[in-house]
Amino acid sequence: MKKTFTCVVCPIGCELHIEFDPEDISPEQIKVSGNSCPRGEKYAKSEIVNPERTLTSTVKLNSKILPVLPVKTDKPISKDKIFDAMHIINGLIVSAPVNAGNVICKDFINKGVNLVACRTVSE
Repeated sequence: MKKTFTCVVCPIGCELHIEFDPEDISPEQIKVSGNSCPRGEKYAKSEIVNPERTLTSTVKLNSKILPVLPVKTDKPISKDKIFDAMHIINGLIVSAPVNAGNVICKDFINKGVNLVACRTVSE
């Protein structure tokens, strides 16, 4: 199987060409071309084997200033868990005060991945 996509690891945006056997998607068997650096090859292989994303969203906020609080995962999560993560996020309510970087939900979706606040709200 062949796939082509743009690398997002750095601003160059290399066009990556990936060849792999869908029956054996081990990183050693995936061939990558078009990358200008080793990071592009690593990114391409991870996109085929286990694509991950840092999730950004908002949670409901009890505050006089804002109705919602921007949040994000502090590490990428598996792309196939995004909808489950959003289901959890939609049920969360946070009360002010909250500081940027505060953990809103520890071990969110995966152990060791936290949902953190991206803004300070004083009241």
